[in-house]
Amino acid sequence: MRKGFLTFAAVGLLATGSMAACGDNGGSSDEAGGSNAKKPKIGVILPDSKSSARWEGADRKYLKAAFDAAGVESDIQNAQNDKTAFQTIADQMITNGVNVLMIVNLDSGTGKAVLDKAKSQGVATIDYDRLTLGGSAQYYVSFDNEAVGKLQGEGLSKCLTDKGVKNPSIAYLNGSPTDNNATLFKNGYDSVLKPKFDSKEYTKVADDSVPAWDNAQAATIFEQQLTKAGGKIDGVLAANDGLGNAAISVLKKNKLNGKVPVTGQDATKEGLQNILAGDQCMTVYKAVKKEADAAAELAIALAKGERKDTGQTVKDPEGGRDVPSVLLEPKAIYKDNVKDVVADGYVTKEELCTGAFAKLCTDAGVS
Repeated sequence: MRKGFLTFAAVGLLATGSMAACGDNGGSSDEAGGSNAKKPKIGVILPDSKSSARWEGADRKYLKAAFDAAGVESDIQNAQNDKTAFQTIADQMITNGVNVLMIVNLDSGTGKAVLDKAKSQGVATIDYDRLTLGGSAQYYVSFDNEAVGKLQGEGLSKCLTDKGVKNPSIAYLNGSPTDNNATLFKNGYDSVLKPKFDSKEYTKVADDSVPAWDNAQAATIFEQQLTKAGGKIDGVLAANDGLGNAAISVLKKNKLNGKVPVTGQDATKEGLQNILAGDQCMTVYKAVKKEADAAAELAIALAKGERKDTGQTVKDPEGGRDVPSVLLEPKAIYKDNVKDVVADGYVTKEELCTGAFAKLCTDAGVS
């Protein structure tokens, strides 16, 4: 999957090389982000605000802060999971003079169309968080998403062991089938859990993807899984905190919450509160500020006609390209280290430790 792999724990590690604004081999305006004389302006399209709280609660503010600190004009918009709106926003940004476009695609087809149009107009592009398969982005900035999935698989196994569950029946709530990240997460947790299914140590009773990461659909899907399994599901591999919370809502109705380990991802306030309450066994923390800062650094360089060497690439399996990439390292979060997410500033104690969660925070050492 990756070539020359390494993970970046912080930004500021990228070597800079100046790029000419013209020429056929690596110096055209579509590769370098346009003429150095053009005032830098960066457009960002976020995917939605429902699948995860991170997009509006974290990515937007961190990206804007990074651009503002560099004195670079930016336009950050949200497509709200609407493919037509996604394309319209991109067209407007190109028309309004952005010289770098950063996208979180809704699917690779829509993303590719936007990236190709931007390239044809001399606008440099970055895939942010999700790789656009068959796309043309100059850079890809994300986390090691197979490592995210591996942490989820290991987390579910740990929680089942801690509860002393023998031959557990496992249900999968995978992410959107059109999101390449969901495929990578599944590759990661399958690497841990498939050997257990093969050896009959665990039994997989359900394996469903959730269209568009839609939490309402996830609840319906999980309710059907639970019914089909005769009420016997011992562990839920949920691909993010939103899907995890959907499963937990169904478990609560059946008085099974806290008895059935549920995984997650994104370390959202809701996910962390579910962990503190004992309803969710773990989540995966991805330090979004580091991701946003790394992407902003690359975008600003492109807007100024420069290229930065990331030192690693990711293979696009559809396009066959080795895409220059920055991949950050994820971290597993359980009840005993929820405090690490607060200490990092991603969620504040005031946001997390409200009402009944105040004592739970104290018990977990959150300060």
